[in-house]
Amino acid sequence: MAFKYSGSICSDLDKIRVFIDEILDKLNSIIKDQDTMFDLKLILNELVINGVFHGNECNNNKCVRLYLEVIDNIVRIEVEDEGKGIDYDISSYNSAELKCCGRGLIIVNGLSDEFYVKKNKVIAVKRIN
Repeated sequence: MAFKYSGSICSDLDKIRVFIDEILDKLNSIIKDQDTMFDLKLILNELVINGVFHGNECNNNKCVRLYLEVIDNIVRIEVEDEGKGIDYDISSYNSAELKCCGRGLIIVNGLSDEFYVKKNKVIAVKRIN
């Protein structure tokens, strides 16, 4: 099983919904496990929307780039925005504080088998069941 996608979308939430749904439709044709598809939907939504809000600050002139690759039983998702980037330390997030900032990346980290933040690019790797 192999699939590759590379594209970008400007920071318009209405267009992003359609953008993600189209990618999920393509993935649905090759990934049959619905639990994995649910996780991928959450990961894609969190990362792309975080890029729009936190990276691009909802500036419609800035875009979010997505690279997605499925090889054998591995899905690799890379999302890059046009922001300054973040210095993200997962251990500094305290769930008892109920902060909104950082929670999406905690969710993505929990759903991913590997998770990396490199300035304004986030990479999530998920194994398919």
